[in-house]
Amino acid sequence: MSSTLGFYGGVGSVTGANFMLDTGKVAILVDCGLIQGDKFASLKNAEPFVYKPAEVDVLLVTHAHADHIGRIPKLVKDGFAGTIYSTTATKELSQIMLHDALKVMEYEAQRYGYKPLYQVEDIASAMAKWKTVEYEEKFTLPDDIEVWYTDAGHILGSGMIHLTRNGKKVVFTGDIGNVPQPLLGAPVIPKDYDYLIMESVYGDRLHEQVAERTALLRQHIEDTQRKNGVLIIPAFSLERTQALLFEINNLIESGQIPSLPVFLDSPLAITVTSIYKSFTRYLSPTVQSQIAGGDDIFDFAGLKFTETTSESKAINAVKGAKIIIAGSGMSHGGRIRRHEQEYLGDTSTTLLLVGYQSVGSVGRILQDGAKVITIDGDKVKVRAKVAMIQGYSGHADRDQLVGLVAGGCDKAKQVFVAMGEERSSLFLTQRLRDYLGLNAIAPEENQEIQIDF
Repeated sequence: MSSTLGFYGGVGSVTGANFMLDTGKVAILVDCGLIQGDKFASLKNAEPFVYKPAEVDVLLVTHAHADHIGRIPKLVKDGFAGTIYSTTATKELSQIMLHDALKVMEYEAQRYGYKPLYQVEDIASAMAKWKTVEYEEKFTLPDDIEVWYTDAGHILGSGMIHLTRNGKKVVFTGDIGNVPQPLLGAPVIPKDYDYLIMESVYGDRLHEQVAERTALLRQHIEDTQRKNGVLIIPAFSLERTQALLFEINNLIESGQIPSLPVFLDSPLAITVTSIYKSFTRYLSPTVQSQIAGGDDIFDFAGLKFTETTSESKAINAVKGAKIIIAGSGMSHGGRIRRHEQEYLGDTSTTLLLVGYQSVGSVGRILQDGAKVITIDGDKVKVRAKVAMIQGYSGHADRDQLVGLVAGGCDKAKQVFVAMGEERSSLFLTQRLRDYLGLNAIAPEENQEIQIDF
């Protein structure tokens, strides 16, 4: 049987994941994410979908990051009336993330004139269509397609999607977790697939700091304490922030560093952290054992959650060494921008980047060594130390990606390399061809490819 794979987003770019498997009888969309980081992202996100949302039957969601879920309410607003599936944790997190994204869009509408992609009623409509499953729980879609999720090890509830029919299997990886991660277990290696659609964010690079990331974090904290300075960390509210809190908790409670004021200055991250506390079954066995032993891994001496604007502004009045963790992770919005305005001009400050910085984002410009940066219209001199710990990436690196493919590709007919910058995708594509002898390609945007499924 012939089906069509459509690559309508997330190709040639890390963000905007949007893929479709159409058998002729059922149209299955996988993810519907925002394009992020690009100067014209808001305009691109507002464009009509290249397919008709009303003709999509099912939406399968891999995980709750905005670049995988951010246009779901727009999809619903534009006519999608089918069923949405994900893991339970992904649904809970998605509701929070979508409401937060709407707040940002409403702010941008006032400041820049961009019309929000959707309204609050569109989120409610999406949630009403949303069903949840657990890992390995199989369910059936029209046209005799069996579906299940396995753990992708990327963020809480993230899953790889397996679809089978007539002895053929297609797997969508979503984002694949880095190994090891502070909070999560390793991704489950997909087996016996005919077609694999995979991410490639770090398809051309290695995470050289995984083994020493905790030591590097400790080093930056100790350096901040010696300088009586400020350590500001732009962190993604979902997963990266919780991993950092866990690491700092362990460093302080083990006596490796003395306690100091640590501010989690992100209402979204605070809410997400409460979801992590409710879904500990998704965490690694080691972390679950630590929690069972009585350790509240997201609470330690010196930690303060600053939810209100007044609490956030009061951080400036706290003298001496301190850590500020705030969103957004690429510094393109959120409270981190005010802290960067306040502290980047000070030589006792360290700006610590712990995640991927998209091309064009403020974080990427800082990472590339800018000495002057424009933040909300103000020019800010950068005298602070700008450092990066790559080992906290939530994405698998080049060798981990190749290893994941190698673990189950014995009968693979084709591997589609997506969800990465063009350079990364093409590098990984060639590596899969050279090292594993696979028919691997990096699709182009809006390309439609026939597969035997």
